[in-house]
Amino acid sequence: MSGESPVSGMQFRIRHIMLPVCDLDRTIDFYTRLFGMDVMRLRGQPDQNMRVAYLGYGSEDDGPAFELIQSGAADEHAKMAPWAGHVALFVSDLRKLCETLKKEGVTFITELQPVRPGGRDLVAFIQDLDGYTLELTERHTLTGAPLKRA
Repeated sequence: MSGESPVSGMQFRIRHIMLPVCDLDRTIDFYTRLFGMDVMRLRGQPDQNMRVAYLGYGSEDDGPAFELIQSGAADEHAKMAPWAGHVALFVSDLRKLCETLKKEGVTFITELQPVRPGGRDLVAFIQDLDGYTLELTERHTLTGAPLKRA
């Protein structure tokens, strides 16, 4: 490989690994009780009939998490979105990376956009060469300390 890396000067880290689950409460109990994980963050999306939990060790700002998503009622096997079962990477300059990826012909599932309207946090979803979904995220908002200890 010759020349400068297209990602020179950028920082990366694994942010989370998303796993679809049938019963979020049961899964939270499993990982917190048996593996000592913390509940880092909880959020509901009632309009989409989804519940989401982030589990791991310490703060989501400091290390990777499991993002657990329950769609539908507990034990109901709802059809998952195309991004279900993905890995998320933190990127320090997502706009620059997206420009590079587009030049390289990478397939975008979701174009670069704010996580929330008017927010500074950015997100894009791409497909790798084997068809796996990667979430690319540039976060400026800290999530803070875990909600509860195991």
